[in-house]
Amino acid sequence: MKSITPIALVVALAAGLTACSDDSPTAAAPDGPVTVKVARDPGLDKDAIAAFDARVAQFEKDNPMIDVVPQEYNWTATTFTAQLAGGTLPDVFTVPFTDGRGLIERKQIADISGQVEALPYGKQFSETVAKAGQAADGKLWAVPIAAYGQALHYNRTLFAQAGLNPDQPPATWDEVRSAAKQIAEKTGNAGYAQLTTGNTGGWILTTLDYAFGGRTEKLEGDTATAEIDSPQMTEVLQRLKAMRWDDNSMGSNFLYDWAGINQAFAAGQIGMYVSGGGNYGSLFTQNALKPADYGVTVIPLADNADAGVLGGGTLATVSAKADDSVKSAAVKWIDFFYLKKLADKDAAVLDAKTKAASKQPVGAPELPVFDKATYDKSLGWVADYVNVPLAQMKPYTDKMFDQQLVNEPTKSTQEVYKILDPVVQSVLTNKNADIADLLKKADAEAQALLDRK
Repeated sequence: MKSITPIALVVALAAGLTACSDDSPTAAAPDGPVTVKVARDPGLDKDAIAAFDARVAQFEKDNPMIDVVPQEYNWTATTFTAQLAGGTLPDVFTVPFTDGRGLIERKQIADISGQVEALPYGKQFSETVAKAGQAADGKLWAVPIAAYGQALHYNRTLFAQAGLNPDQPPATWDEVRSAAKQIAEKTGNAGYAQLTTGNTGGWILTTLDYAFGGRTEKLEGDTATAEIDSPQMTEVLQRLKAMRWDDNSMGSNFLYDWAGINQAFAAGQIGMYVSGGGNYGSLFTQNALKPADYGVTVIPLADNADAGVLGGGTLATVSAKADDSVKSAAVKWIDFFYLKKLADKDAAVLDAKTKAASKQPVGAPELPVFDKATYDKSLGWVADYVNVPLAQMKPYTDKMFDQQLVNEPTKSTQEVYKILDPVVQSVLTNKNADIADLLKKADAEAQALLDRK
């Protein structure tokens, strides 16, 4: 992308720092000009687009034989399969951890393991996050670029209006229920809202199941057994049913997807909801969140040894159609745009400086892709550019490394989430929904799916 906005050009020229490595095989210049289409989130505000354009300009300055063309893309369960089959994805696109192994096994993404291994930190990824992008032989086909643990996001303004202390968010699910009811009664807004559509219903239902010590599957070798019909999942749904029908604290929209719930939360219509702990950036850049409204805390966990926080993340992948020159250019972009800022001081400062100049969030919490020591060091590198309300995030950041992180289910993950969507929808829209029957049927359907794998 050779044309950029004026602000991007100023930032690119002023930065004066190089974020590309010329000491690895991946830094070799292509034999001829190459164009690589890269994913850019849709719906970004003008400042976020300017920041993205600035990063493109910096990359192209250091890689004059590569032309970067942004393409709006955001993974959703309802559209990704069609985009993949239709060949309409960019050369570099992102997917959740849960999609990595399937795409690799079906060879629907390119094998970039050689180029990734040649990066200075190609072998330094956290073992836990690396598994999501590895083939059966351990080679890294998809690159972990972000990891998260689920969190409870809350609106500090609504808390204050309801007479609650924003600096003391709920620490138990009983407190979540009580706070939700108080917010609904005092402000007229939903005290707590739940994702329910586009596989997100199953995602969050599984999150809550984990928080109570349950699991949606049991693995023995390569054999997976569905465990949806469990006491823990039953308790989760009974609590949601009570909040919806007894307390009337969940508002009137029970068909939220990820984009919809973010929009409603940023607009001040929701007191609390569960989503990834690193969601501040999306809320700010895509939904005009007011920083003063924002609060985040750790997921409340039941008092048992199995209770844990669902963790996941994002993989950067390259189209299976990419030839060697595009693959090489794509990995250089992945290194520059996603990875280097996590492990290299100059790159971290350049990224933070560019974002801050375009009024984009710097310093929002996230779990490390590499090790915690590298993560802590990187926070020090960018401290001068941090522009997010860190004090309002302390209930999360003070405890996010203390909670047991549990990987998402590994077998047919998205398909099982899809099975769970109508379960939570039924509980929230039908007062007489039979939870036991819903779980029994969902468990049988999930097991039949797992048996076919």
